[in-house]
Amino acid sequence: MTAIIYQQPKSAMQSGKAKVDTWILEFEQSEKRRADPLMGWTGSGDTQAQVKLKFPTKEAALEYAQRQGIVARVHSTPRKTMKIQAYADNFR
Repeated sequence: MTAIIYQQPKSAMQSGKAKVDTWILEFEQSEKRRADPLMGWTGSGDTQAQVKLKFPTKEAALEYAQRQGIVARVHSTPRKTMKIQAYADNFR
């Protein structure tokens, strides 16, 4: 089993920083998705792809993966930089 550990991104409807500090452990798909012939929905028989575990820190997620024998890759998020500018700068 392989998993990916990443920091939860903000949703498109979110302007604040709530729930952004959460780290998620998500398993990679081991089986290809296929379309259902009747309804057209996509799915697979892989039930591990449905599991999402949330942790308060990256270290906690890595520790859990090591205890359970899960090979995990960490996707770190780039640092956010703020561009401070005044409203009047839009009209120069």
